[in-house]
Amino acid sequence: MKNWKLLGCMLFIAPLIAQAQTFPNKPIRMVVPYAAGGAVDVLGRPVAQRMSELLGQPVIVDNRPGANATLGTDNVARSPADGYTIVLTSIVHYLVPYFSKNVPYDTFKDFTPISSIAITPNILAVHPSLGVSNMKEFIEYARKNPEKLFYGTTGVGSTHHLSGILLAQMANINIEHLPYKGGNPTITDAIGGQIPMVILTSPTILPYSKSGKLKALAIIEGKRSKTLPDLPTIGETVPGYAIPDLWFGVLGPAGMNKALVDKLNSSVRQAVNTPEVKQKLEAFGFEVTGTANADEFAGSLKGDMDVFKKIIVTANIKPE
Repeated sequence: MKNWKLLGCMLFIAPLIAQAQTFPNKPIRMVVPYAAGGAVDVLGRPVAQRMSELLGQPVIVDNRPGANATLGTDNVARSPADGYTIVLTSIVHYLVPYFSKNVPYDTFKDFTPISSIAITPNILAVHPSLGVSNMKEFIEYARKNPEKLFYGTTGVGSTHHLSGILLAQMANINIEHLPYKGGNPTITDAIGGQIPMVILTSPTILPYSKSGKLKALAIIEGKRSKTLPDLPTIGETVPGYAIPDLWFGVLGPAGMNKALVDKLNSSVRQAVNTPEVKQKLEAFGFEVTGTANADEFAGSLKGDMDVFKKIIVTANIKPE
C-alpha cells in the first residue's frame, strides 16, 4: 500500500517538476497596474530586463493603470497559474478593499506571493512658501492654520493617505486628504504651489527637494532610511508614529505550484541583487530587499496589515 501511495505522489509531482524544468519557454508578462514613469514602473523595468537575461525569455512590462490599480491586477487574477503572467505591485494591493466595495478579487485568496523586491522611503514634503523647515515647525503651523492644509497623495487607500490620517490623529492637527491619480500629477501641483504639502515616495520627491522646489521634512517609516540617513523620521518629533515599510513585490495568480514560484522567486532575487540593477534602484531611492523566499515574503504580510487595520478602524473608514 505504501508503495502505491508513493507511486501516486510521484505521478502527481512529476508533471509539476517537468513544467518547472522547461519553464519558461515563451515570454513572461509582468503587469504594472500603474502608469508608465511612476515609481512602480521605474522599479520594474530594470528588474524585468535582468530577469529576461537570467531566464532566457523576454519579461515584458505591461502597464495597465486604472481603478486604483485594480484593473491590471484583476487581469493577473484571471490569468492561468502557469507563471507567464505576474504582477508587480505594492503593499497598497492589500489595502484597496478597505476603501472600495468594488474590488473584483480577493487580495489574499486570488494571488500567490512570489517575491519582495524593494522598499522605498516615503517623505512628507512641503512647498517652500509654507515657511517651515522641520516637523516641529510644521505641526505648530498646522495648529495655527487648521483650515489651510491639504496633503496630496497618489490616491485613496494608499499608505500615504493612511500616514496622513495617523499624523493627524497623533499630532492632534487637521490636515485634509487630496487624492490624485498617481505621483506625477501630485508632484506637479506641489511644485507649482497649488497644494502646500505631499506625502509620496522618495524617488518622486527627491529630484525636487534637491533642486529646492520642495522641502523634505521627514520620513514616515519607523526608522531612518539607509539611502537618506540625514532625514529624520516623523516619529522623532511625534513619539510612537510609524508606518510599515512601503514594499514592492511580485505576485502571481492563485494556485501556482511551488516549483514555479521558487524558480520565479530565484530569478527576481538574482535580478535585484545584480550589482548594476541594485545600483540603479538605489539611485532612484529604493532599498533592495530581494532576500526572502516566497514563504517568508507571504509570512510578513499579516503584520503589516495589522498596523494599517488599526489606523483604518480608528478613523472609522468604510469602503465606498
